[in-house]
Amino acid sequence: MTVLVAGIGNVFNSDDGFGVEVVRALRAEGGLPADVEVVDTGIRGLDLAYQLLDGYAALVIVDVTQRGGAPGTVYALEHDLDAPHEGTAQLDGHGMHPAAVLDLLDGLAAAMGIAERPVGRVLVVGCEPAELGEGMGLSPPVSDAVATAVITVQELVTSLLSEGAVR
Repeated sequence: MTVLVAGIGNVFNSDDGFGVEVVRALRAEGGLPADVEVVDTGIRGLDLAYQLLDGYAALVIVDVTQRGGAPGTVYALEHDLDAPHEGTAQLDGHGMHPAAVLDLLDGLAAAMGIAERPVGRVLVVGCEPAELGEGMGLSPPVSDAVATAVITVQELVTSLLSEGAVR
């Protein structure tokens, strides 16, 4: 069983670099089991889509998530892979929103002759941004949330591995 942790975001758009920064912190801290892959996907959603075709018990996406909370609020959510989607996602080599990647996944798998869904579960560790405009570096509340997100990812991964990652 393999779990993929993917940090998503654009480091040139302030808090949008949150996922990338959390992955950097996870790598620096170490301690995740060998069957957990940690990748900095950045804005390369197409790369993530193709990597998912390798098959994973679970995907943990780390990204900014606007849900109306105070900047720096960390959320842990589960994506419903069976929820209907608009079906309008298109391949884009320069950036794809994570929802677009997941919308395309079943079609990509079928095109590659993969009969089973390549990902069992998808969880999101998101952070409410304060600033998404052009600029390098995270805002203070989002920077402070990186440590909380690292702990959240570690706890989710531990839980996924202990329960077999699929329900």
